[in-house]
Amino acid sequence: MVAMFQEDNGTSSVASSLLQVFSTMSLTRPTLLPSPSSSPFHSLKDLKPEERGLYLIHLLLTCANHVASGSLQNANAALEQLSLLSSPDGDTMQRVAAYFTEALANRILKSWPGLYKALNATQTRTSNVSEEVHVRRLFFDMFPILKVSYLLTNRAILEAMEGEKMVHVIDLDASEPAQWLALIQAFNSRPEGPPHLRITGVHHQKEVLDQMAHRLIEEAEKLDIPFQFNPVVSSLQCLNVEQLRVKTGEALAVSSVLQLHNLLASDVTSNNGHSLSGDSASSLPLSNSGKIDSFLNAIWGLSPKIMVVTEQDSDHNGSTVMERLLESLYTYAALFDCLETKVPRTSQDRMKVEKMLFGEEIKNIIACEGSERRERHEKLEKWSQRIDLAGFGNVPLSYYAMLQARRLLQGYGFDGYRIKEESGCAVICWQDRPLYSVSAWRCRK
Repeated sequence: MVAMFQEDNGTSSVASSLLQVFSTMSLTRPTLLPSPSSSPFHSLKDLKPEERGLYLIHLLLTCANHVASGSLQNANAALEQLSLLSSPDGDTMQRVAAYFTEALANRILKSWPGLYKALNATQTRTSNVSEEVHVRRLFFDMFPILKVSYLLTNRAILEAMEGEKMVHVIDLDASEPAQWLALIQAFNSRPEGPPHLRITGVHHQKEVLDQMAHRLIEEAEKLDIPFQFNPVVSSLQCLNVEQLRVKTGEALAVSSVLQLHNLLASDVTSNNGHSLSGDSASSLPLSNSGKIDSFLNAIWGLSPKIMVVTEQDSDHNGSTVMERLLESLYTYAALFDCLETKVPRTSQDRMKVEKMLFGEEIKNIIACEGSERRERHEKLEKWSQRIDLAGFGNVPLSYYAMLQARRLLQGYGFDGYRIKEESGCAVICWQDRPLYSVSAWRCRK
């Protein structure tokens, strides 16, 4: 079994390979996976990296089982060994395990609300805007994901808006000006000349919108393009579509990048306002999905010519913690593998992305339930059903758009990334693991 891993070790997907090996073996293989009770800590430290990685996966699943069954003494023993073997600055599997270990410990703490609140009482309740923007920028720089998403979104908008003289674009997460700077430049190169362009940016921080407005207005003035920026300070959950100020005669485009899954958290309250369990929330039919359904219907009511949606292409919205742990282990192992190929282990920027972005997502997926669990990632197939039910028809991404996206990935310099086409949509993968999807839609009248 170790030999199988060593053959695969020439690839850049170390943690992903470990998970594939692990999935083919029994949890009780004594040669690699001694039981926690028979393994003194000093012998665990002597494990080879590939053995340690397999053992970490085994311990995470064992611990999650104990947490789910309420066997806290056994969970505590597993957490102790996990803490000894995992490390946020170790190899890929050690890093992944460190954040899943923290998430499982957090889930246990949440079962004692008094203890949890007391331990977190002095933590600041306001997010650091500049740090949040900085980490998002690091993600943009270290991964090609957002670059591909922006390219495909802009291409779909340009193709839908051919010949239009008044164009209004709504950005449901206006945190990165790079996308719209590229769109302004592309519109400027149109044979028929640029349209009058209006961009409405939605974000919960005014400071972020101010920065975006400054960059976009500056670019539009430089190119002498008629341009307006409409800032809407709001979270997506609290957004009223009237704030978007859509005018008659405008050709409308909507862009949502990694936002819609947050609205699924609003679907887990019953009629009397109490939170449903994970099982109840997960079993809600797509046709009766509360907030997300209402939101998509409201967007449909604005009659956009095009809506482009980027989402995590993962099944992290399962009803049990074990389901979510298994699925998210594969996803985040792949994402951590991506970083391992590009960024040194000692990089502080890498640690920030792993801790403040992926670590927080993992914690939310594993430790939280009810409306508090916002990272409810779902597969493209489920999103397609949901968007279709809201009255939208799929617009296949063009051959030229997909060609450009593949060239962008090739230019990024790593063999691990690839794009596959699925029902006219793009799925961005690391090796064979789907990570993110991009799909385009138009109103079906």
